[in-house]
Amino acid sequence: MPVMIRTEQLRKVYRVGKEKVVALANIDLEIEQGEICCIVGQSGSGKSTLLNMLAGLEKPTRGLVAINGKKVSAMDENQLAVFRQENLGFIFQSYNLLAQLTAAENVALPLMFTGMSRRKRMKRAVYELKQMGLGKRAGHKPTEMSGGQQQRVGIARAFVGKPQVIFADEPTGNLDTHTTRQVLRTMLERAESHNITFVMVTHERELSSCGDRIITLQDGHVISNEKLDEATKKANRDALFADLDEKTLMAEEAEQAEHAEQAQQARFAEKVMHNVIQADLPDTQNPGGNTTGEAGTGQNP
Repeated sequence: MPVMIRTEQLRKVYRVGKEKVVALANIDLEIEQGEICCIVGQSGSGKSTLLNMLAGLEKPTRGLVAINGKKVSAMDENQLAVFRQENLGFIFQSYNLLAQLTAAENVALPLMFTGMSRRKRMKRAVYELKQMGLGKRAGHKPTEMSGGQQQRVGIARAFVGKPQVIFADEPTGNLDTHTTRQVLRTMLERAESHNITFVMVTHERELSSCGDRIITLQDGHVISNEKLDEATKKANRDALFADLDEKTLMAEEAEQAEHAEQAQQARFAEKVMHNVIQADLPDTQNPGGNTTGEAGTGQNP
C-alpha cells in the first residue's frame, strides 16, 4: 500500500521557563494508506503531541510531516485550514459537540465551508447518523443523548466530509467498557470500509491491539513500531469483541422493552384524559337535563 503519512526527523521542543523540554525526539515514521494505526504510551510520553504534529495542529521545531505527499509542516495557517477541511477528520475524547445544535446540525458543521447547500448538508448528515445507528436521534441535542450516543455523533461528523485521514485522540476515554468496545468496533469498520487511514491515540494497550500498526512512545522516543499480521489482528479483535454482539442484543431488547412500556403508559394516560374530558362535557343528547322527576317537568314552580 502507498504511504499516506510520513515524518522525517520530527522534533518538538517546548520552553518551560529557562528549561527546554523535548516532547518529540527526531521521529521517523511511515503510515500506509488505509492503515489503522494506534499510538500508545504513558501520560507525558508525547503521543498527543505527535498526533497534533501529524494533523498540522502544531508546528514542529524541526523536521518534516507529509500527508499524501503534501508537506503539511511547511504550510501556513490558511493553507493548513483548507487542507484539513478537504482531507482530514477529527474525533475528540470530550465529543466537542455544540449544545445548541441538533445531532444532524453538529454532523453537518464541517460541510458549511464547502459551498454545499444546507439541504444537501443535512441529507448527508442524516445518512451518516443512520450509519451510526442514530437515525432516530438526528433531531436531538447533545443533552438529550448518552455519552456513547454523543461520541457516535462525533464519529459521524468525522466521516461526513469523506476524509483521507481521521485522527482520534483518546476517543473512548470518557466511555464505559461496553460502550468503548461498541464505539471502537464501529470506528474500525467505517474506516476500513472507506479505506481511510485512521490514527488513534490511546493509553490502553488492549484497544491498540486491534489495529494494523502499534507505535509505542516513551519520553518522546519511538521505542516500538509493530506491524501486525492479519491472523494476529483477527485474533485480537475476536477476543476484544467476543461478547459484544450478545450484550448489544440484550441492550437493544431492554431499550425496546422500555420504549414499549413508555408507549403503553402514554396510551393509558391518553385514555384516562379522554374519559375525564368526556365526563366534563354536557350531555348533548339531553340539553335540558333529566326528563324525569320534578326538575324535568318543564313547569314553573
